[in-house]
Amino acid sequence: MRHRVAGRILSRTSAHRRALRRNLVSSLFEHETISTTIEKAKEVKPFAEKLITLAKKGTLAARRRAIALLGNRHITAEEDDKIVKKGTIIGKLFSEIAPRYLDRAGGYTRIIRLSLRRLGDSGRVVLLQLVGNEEAAQKKTKTSARKKGSKKTKKATKKSQTTKTKQPKNSRTKPKKEDEAEKQQ
Repeated sequence: MRHRVAGRILSRTSAHRRALRRNLVSSLFEHETISTTIEKAKEVKPFAEKLITLAKKGTLAARRRAIALLGNRHITAEEDDKIVKKGTIIGKLFSEIAPRYLDRAGGYTRIIRLSLRRLGDSGRVVLLQLVGNEEAAQKKTKTSARKKGSKKTKKATKKSQTTKTKQPKNSRTKPKKEDEAEKQQ
């Protein structure tokens, strides 16, 4: 019986599991979205959220604990056939990722299940991503949509146009072409 046994073994030794967890979380913080199996994502998600919560404190002790738990891998990029250092994972975690979630109490990551299956072992593939960037983009599109498609403003403009020119319903003073042009506007 597995009473009080936490975590997934994932067919790896304890050192291999620790390295896997560190590598996946480092990649998540670097790219903000990773593709992995559902079992690995469920194992990595609590570790990533604990690190973000630790980074929200922003103290030197918190930074040292994060380095001890995760390591301080460099973020690199290739420019003109040369590898250039862009910073470190811990630096990005404390300067970019943690400030994004200061007003959020938890739930910094999400798992999105994909319909794809991995070749070879047919494992379920999911996206593990940080929450936050999409919300700001959605808020902008919602506010712009409200401004453009407000029903109240459309009704108000129609009323103002009809109050200016009160004509009987049966009489036609405007040609049909002008009526069609107004309907399109």
